[in-house]
Amino acid sequence: MIKTVAIQGVKGSFHHIVSQQFFDKPVDAIECLTFDQVVDSLITKESDAAIMALENSIAGSIIPNYALINKFGLHIVGEHYLDIQHNLMALPNQNIKEIKEVYSHPMALLQCMEFFKLHPHIKLVEDKDTAEVAQRIQEKQLKGVGAIASAVAAEIFELDILAHSIQTIRHNETRFVIVKRTNSEVPENQINKASVKFEADHKRGSLAAILNVMSDCKLNLTKIQSLPIVETPWKYAFFVDVTFETYSEFKKAKSIIEIMAQGFKVLGEYKNAKI
Repeated sequence: MIKTVAIQGVKGSFHHIVSQQFFDKPVDAIECLTFDQVVDSLITKESDAAIMALENSIAGSIIPNYALINKFGLHIVGEHYLDIQHNLMALPNQNIKEIKEVYSHPMALLQCMEFFKLHPHIKLVEDKDTAEVAQRIQEKQLKGVGAIASAVAAEIFELDILAHSIQTIRHNETRFVIVKRTNSEVPENQINKASVKFEADHKRGSLAAILNVMSDCKLNLTKIQSLPIVETPWKYAFFVDVTFETYSEFKKAKSIIEIMAQGFKVLGEYKNAKI
């Protein structure tokens, strides 16, 4: 049973919001400022599970998190899609013309660049977490400094929202995964998605042959992400997400791909949050 969950950020962060929405029963969130600390909390058994953002509909894949999951052999046991609404906030009784600097996570800044082109007087500064900046502004009473964070963070840290939903594209989703040290025990009849990793032979048609097997076994490819193999320059591992109607279809494909591919590993078998 999952009672403690490691999150990147503090209360009010998007990872914290996921921890409140995903689980059926309340869990305690262990706050970590970096994803390395998140994984360390899981490996040392301080937490039962961890939440990690893997991709955003605007900014794309978060490659370092794929690398962490692979390096430590973590298992994906679930996923959660969160609508990300970025808000510019600051201490009360200020207007946007008085804000000289805005601090936030690099991904948040990237998703809001068009908004800040309209306010060139504001200096953008990368920071470790969205909500942690909001917390710091409140604790140190920083005037002239803004944060980009969730409306929940503004409420927790008693900040005024100067501009709502400032992300470039209004429909902005992030896919989060829940990872554990061991694999999920989801009943086979409930599993309709899997995440796998493999390496293809470095010759023409190798990757295409593996993808054809997935298609022949009625697997729907929803994501493919390459990652360099550090020990072997210019060779890549592939991280693939597939959905399927029956678990037997995945088992059939898995048995064939295990023969065809190198380093084949199932990273997770779980229930697809989008179905």
